[in-house]
Amino acid sequence: MRTTRKRAQSGGKGAPGGLGTYREVIGLTGPLLPVVSFPARLPTATIQFGSVLLVARTSGSLAAAGLTGGALAVGQVVCGPLVGRLADRHGQRAVVLVFSLANALAIAGLVAGALMGLTTPFLALLGACAGATVPQIGPMARARLVALARRAGARDATVGAALSFESTLDEISFVLGPALVGLAAVTAHPAYALGGAAVLVATCGTGFALHRTATATRPGPEGRAPTERHVPAERRAPAKRRSGSASTAPAPARTPLAVHSLRAALALQGAMFGACQAGITALTERLGQPDQAGLVYAAMGVMSAVAGLCMAAVPARVGLTTRWRAATAAACALSLPLLWTDTLPALYATVTVLGVAYAPHLITVFGLTECVVPPTRLAEAMALATSALVGGQALAVAVTGRLAESHGPAAAFGAASLAAALACLIALTARPESYTGRTVEESDRL
Repeated sequence: MRTTRKRAQSGGKGAPGGLGTYREVIGLTGPLLPVVSFPARLPTATIQFGSVLLVARTSGSLAAAGLTGGALAVGQVVCGPLVGRLADRHGQRAVVLVFSLANALAIAGLVAGALMGLTTPFLALLGACAGATVPQIGPMARARLVALARRAGARDATVGAALSFESTLDEISFVLGPALVGLAAVTAHPAYALGGAAVLVATCGTGFALHRTATATRPGPEGRAPTERHVPAERRAPAKRRSGSASTAPAPARTPLAVHSLRAALALQGAMFGACQAGITALTERLGQPDQAGLVYAAMGVMSAVAGLCMAAVPARVGLTTRWRAATAAACALSLPLLWTDTLPALYATVTVLGVAYAPHLITVFGLTECVVPPTRLAEAMALATSALVGGQALAVAVTGRLAESHGPAAAFGAASLAAALACLIALTARPESYTGRTVEESDRL
């Protein structure tokens, strides 16, 4: 029986792969959910860059623009896990609905405040409100898909494909969002882009909240989450049995300390991306072609999205820990040529190739997070992981931007390589443990 279960989860003979696995994912949600969730997450990719351009345009002060954008990032990083925890406790429907509408109002308030010429402290406060009310559509969608897959008894390959699919949607949104902001800024005014973001989060965020799949993450009886895999009593780990007690209520599951290594790796990945962003901006300005910076980011994002979609084809026998180590090692190695890049064609080529490692690392760490944390805290864990990524990127942009100004693009690229090396070191030394007390490899063998 154990052999049969393992073969089913690993995607043995006859199990669909590649496009077939993605068809399974769409079959779990129906085609409407990704159609709604993709535009619902665009505002998150839009407001950070858009707020900086908006305040810079209306106030004429880059310092005020940077402070507003920084406050927005801090609000998102600090309050994102709270949104996830609320969703774990009360279900996604009410939480996403409230935060989507609140975020739309906050973005509209920021636009109105900038157009009215409010002082920098008020703009920073409005920016913090816009960040704090982000409804965390990406993490919620991941948690929802995992819940649907586990409830349907889907193979582990299908769960991995679901995470790949969601990460690809994130990648595309983070490429498309800033591009739309830039287009609005060039052709009209950044306020139009932020106004559109407010409309999208109000309408599509509401649609995501009200979709029939929102009930998949609703807490079940006795605190058992719908994402939890059912394990018969005779096959449970002895360490989990509660002797000497007549109560059958499960003990509250605790998040293992091992999850912090995953969050640290994501923070370093965000730092790597932020440092690359600063270096790309500095190099394109030095070459007299600053408008190319956005296209370079887009090239990296497109390659990353393609690599993410291809993750469904990786054989199940290649475990998550092995994938994690391979992705971080690839990121470290592929970032080194940036130190000697000094022409635009070389920059395009190097950054595009580097994108191969970005989404696979993201997908793998989210997959490890799903294995490590208790199902009752999955949305919170996904939101914390996203906050670590966003926080690392925001901090790196602030620090390496000044570094690039004073010491050139190579200094920022060096910081990116250092972040990648530290992430690789964490992956090589960490042994992620499931909330059951087993390592991820041991859990996969059951």
